[in-house]
Amino acid sequence: MERNYAPRRLLRLVGRLAVCASLTCAVSAFADSLDERNELIHHFVTDFKANPLVADCAAHGNFIASTSSAFDHVEFPPNSFDAAHSAIEPWNDSFDEKKQRIKVDNVVTVEGQGMPKNGERDPTPLKFRCGYVGSQMLAFGWNDPVPALRPRAEPHSTQSAKGKHGAKTKASAGKTKSTSKSSGKSTKKTTKKH
Repeated sequence: MERNYAPRRLLRLVGRLAVCASLTCAVSAFADSLDERNELIHHFVTDFKANPLVADCAAHGNFIASTSSAFDHVEFPPNSFDAAHSAIEPWNDSFDEKKQRIKVDNVVTVEGQGMPKNGERDPTPLKFRCGYVGSQMLAFGWNDPVPALRPRAEPHSTQSAKGKHGAKTKASAGKTKSTSKSSGKSTKKTTKKH
């Protein structure tokens, strides 16, 4: 038994070191993406004279679109930040009626061009919508051309004498059912077992 104890301890130690290394890499990657986002916001504000909230929404939209299977990145030409292609609207209501029902003070919209990953298609016009309370973004939406996969929900049945897995429940165990057809309708006859 002593012979097996030392290798197990060594394997546990190696496993813990691997977890620490992967966490360090994840934190480093997060810091890099945060730095890139901040640089992009700074670029929009200083070079394109964008409102900081519009610049923040555009930078977040660029990040989200780059995680899509359809886009490599989003390009925001200088006119993306003019009044015709971006807006800050006082809202004071829920962001949307779906999953993001959170109440926001302002809704920011900004338009950009989604650059495809394969480079064979033309850029796709994208519109990003961000919900803010103060300077903090709390909700986000966009016209993603790749629909999210949703599992199909099974229809719920009405009351049944069967339980969860098709077994008869205790209430129906003492009764038997028989069906008879008359004039195209199905009727159920219940009789008690003796």
